Amino acid sequence: MASNTLSSRNPYPFPKVQNDADFYGPTFSEKEPYKQATHLAQNEDPWNRLNSKCTLSSSRREVFHFDPQAPKDSLDFILKSEYDHHDEFLRAKNETLYQPESKGSEHGRVLKNREIEIVPVKPYLCHPLHITDQKKKDSIHTIENAIESSHSDGTNGGYSRKHDGGFYCT
Repeated sequence: MASNTLSSRNPYPFPKVQNDADFYGPTFSEKEPYKQATHLAQNEDPWNRLNSKCTLSSSRREVFHFDPQAPKDSLDFILKSEYDHHDEFLRAKNETLYQPESKGSEHGRVLKNREIEIVPVKPYLCHPLHITDQKKKDSIHTIENAIESSHSDGTNGGYSRKHDGGFYCT
């Protein structure tokens, strides 16, 4: 007799699967609000730095960009290629059009926004003294840079007064 009565127990787990939103679970997640307003956050790094500095690609798309080393047409592109017919005979067509930038040879163009690292020159024989050049060439006939003395070439017979009226002393 107990088999004729239906069970009131729900065989499906909680929560009930009723529609698409319940089938996949909760899909809506509330986003945390920003700490600052957008117009204030745009004046700070990194957004401001990224917005104010242009990349090489974006600067090359500008109206006033001019690159004198860039090839102007297909003939110029072929002439600037690194292909040497005497040394590299019967190369594939794409290998004949390699540019110096692609091969990594010295070409004099800036390809990336990276600072060039200049390695300081080591001193000759690790010597601490530096050889410097004189920025301004002084005349050898002037006495302005001479050491003050009572017997200099600029004095009158070996003795003279200073500009302020005093005497040179030893």
